[in-house]
Amino acid sequence: MSDKSTAKPGFNPAARRKARHYGMQALYQWQMTKNTLSDIEAQFLTDYDFSQVDHSYFHDLVFQVPTHLGELEDAFTPELQGRVLEELDPIELALLRLGSYELIHRIDIPYKVVINEAVSLAKKFGASESHKYINAVLDKLALRVRAVEVKAARA
Repeated sequence: MSDKSTAKPGFNPAARRKARHYGMQALYQWQMTKNTLSDIEAQFLTDYDFSQVDHSYFHDLVFQVPTHLGELEDAFTPELQGRVLEELDPIELALLRLGSYELIHRIDIPYKVVINEAVSLAKKFGASESHKYINAVLDKLALRVRAVEVKAARA
């Protein structure tokens, strides 16, 4: 969203987007298999071409989301619109964990970018209408955890 003159040196939005893509898949795999995070990361680095991926950000997502799991789930659970955590589709759960992590711990990333990226991944990997649900939950979470930023953007 920002032009090159305001972007951080060396920052590549496409590489970050790919890191989220693989990060969400890795988190999904971790949820489903309970394999170690190190094994999952090694598998991804072996099986996929990471030459155009922000590897540092991928690593951050894969290791930090599980580290903060309880905090993240506590943050987004009140916004589940009557559903309970156990009813969530595994893709939805991985995306809500990832998006919540970015909203809470990566304030360097604009909240709109966090939500847009999660919605985009939901459209690609989730059920047909899951992107709307992801958008609604993360939007409500952003109102709580990034209130000043959201209000300024909506003013």
